[in-house]
Amino acid sequence: MYRNKKIGVVIPAYKEELLIVPTLESVPDFVDRVYAVNDASPDRTGSLIDSYAERDSRVVPIHHQKNKGVGGAIISRYKNALSDGMDIVAVMAGDNQMDPTFLPELLDPVVEGVVDYSVGNRLVNEKFRQGMSKWRFVGNSVLTLLTKIASGYWQLMDPQNGYTAISRRALETISLDEIYPGYGYCNDLLVWLNTFGFRVRNVPHPARYGLERSKIKYSTYIVRLSWLLLNAFIWRMKTKYIVLSFHPLVFFYCAGVFFTFISFLFGLYALWFKFIMNNSIFVPAVVSVIVFGIGVQFLLSAMMFDMQEENKGVWY
Repeated sequence: MYRNKKIGVVIPAYKEELLIVPTLESVPDFVDRVYAVNDASPDRTGSLIDSYAERDSRVVPIHHQKNKGVGGAIISRYKNALSDGMDIVAVMAGDNQMDPTFLPELLDPVVEGVVDYSVGNRLVNEKFRQGMSKWRFVGNSVLTLLTKIASGYWQLMDPQNGYTAISRRALETISLDEIYPGYGYCNDLLVWLNTFGFRVRNVPHPARYGLERSKIKYSTYIVRLSWLLLNAFIWRMKTKYIVLSFHPLVFFYCAGVFFTFISFLFGLYALWFKFIMNNSIFVPAVVSVIVFGIGVQFLLSAMMFDMQEENKGVWY
C-alpha cells in the first residue's frame, strides 16, 4: 500500500522480450498488484511474464490471444483493478521507459484527492526532453495542441505520455468500454474525464530512452488521431454543455465555424471575381476578411469560456 491506498499498476507489453523483465523488476514494493498484459506478442514476452510471476506473487499475468491495442490492453486491466479493490491504478509501459522513482510523485496528487488523474510531462523543459528526437518532439507538440482543444484541458502538456495514475472514482464514473482501444486511448480518456468534470494534473519527469523504439509513425498517426479528436470534441460539446449542463459556448463554437467557412467562400468568390471576371477584388476581399475576423472572435471566445470551465473542476 501507499499512504493507506491500494495501488495497482498495469503494464501493457507487445514484443517486449528484451525489456519486460527489467520493467517488472523496477516496480516499487509498495505496489499491491501488477497486471502484466501480453498483448498477443509473437516473441517470448508472454513466457517471460509467466516466469517472473512465479517469483513475485503481486504479478498477475494476462495473455491476449488477439492483439487488442495498447488502449484495449490497459482498459481491460482497469476493470480487473476495480474488481480487486484497487484505490488508484497507474500505467507503466512494458518497454522500461518510465522511471519508477517518479511513481510516488505521480500518485501523490491522486492520493491527496487534489486530482483524479495525473499524467507525466516530458515536454516541460529541454533537460527533460533529452533523448527525444526532434521529430518525436514536434509530433508530441502538435498532438498536445489538438488534445488541448478536444479535451478542454488547456493547461495539459504531453498527453501521449503513458505514465499515468487514475482514481477509482474516475474509473467507476466513465464508460471504459467506449474508450478508443488504440494508441489514441490516452487522448480519448482525457475527453471523458473533462466531460464529467474531473481534475487532471501534469507531473514533470525526464524522458528515459534506451533500447525502446517508438512504434508510432507520426506522419499517419497525427492524421488518424486528428479525426478521432474531432469526433471526441463534438461529443464533449454535446454531452458536457448540452446534456449534463448548459453553456452558450457551444453556440459560440458553431458561430465561429460558420463565419469562418463563409469567409472562405467569400475568398474563393473574390479570386473568381478577379481572375475570371477581371473585376476589382476589393469589395469581396474586404467582406471575406471581416467575416473571417468575426469567426475568429467567436472561436476565441468559445475557447476562453472552455478554459474557465476547466478551472471549476465540477464533478458530476
